[in-house]
Amino acid sequence: MSTSTNTAHNAQSLEASATAHHDTHDDHDHHDYAGDTIFGFWIYILSDCLLFGTLFATYAVFSNSFAGLIEPKDLFSLPFVLGETALLLASSFTFGIAMLKAKDHNMQGMFKWLGITFALGLSFLVMELYEFWHFSNEGATFDSSAYWSSFYALVATHGLHVFAGLVWMLVLFVHFKRDGFTEDNKTRLACLSLFWHFLDIIWICVFSVVYLMGVM
Repeated sequence: MSTSTNTAHNAQSLEASATAHHDTHDDHDHHDYAGDTIFGFWIYILSDCLLFGTLFATYAVFSNSFAGLIEPKDLFSLPFVLGETALLLASSFTFGIAMLKAKDHNMQGMFKWLGITFALGLSFLVMELYEFWHFSNEGATFDSSAYWSSFYALVATHGLHVFAGLVWMLVLFVHFKRDGFTEDNKTRLACLSLFWHFLDIIWICVFSVVYLMGVM
């Protein structure tokens, strides 16, 4: 009887040990997967830096190629662009708060601040589209000159990235609502945070190189 009891006890211990080892192995694999995902996303960010670097270089080459037509200083409004900049920088701050709420597993708080971030990003995009419409009505279209072609290529590419970030944010709302604070969802949110802050940095460069220099 004692031998049977000891055998059963040892079997249970081995089973518990194997289960614990399996769980530890799964956690290790998951952390490796999350780390690889973040690393892969950094590679993507670096590739995007090359894209924007090329667009900035193209803009610099054609910065004085107006073809005798309308020039940027005739159209650019710094107060308007400062408003756009304020919206995007504020959205970076609100995203940071959303990340803190996510770290605390505060779903309501995270949704609230992500919603504010979405509204700020959407407002930025609406202002940018209005600016394009205004410039086009004044005769500064994509094919007006080499300058305006490079301007629209650079600024619109940034705008498309902002639009992609907004769509990504909506998808994350669905994922978190459905699955909660899973490790995959937290990794996705961290990648979007990197992407969003990256767009802020690019916009600061756009503001400095395109708009500030354009009014001089």
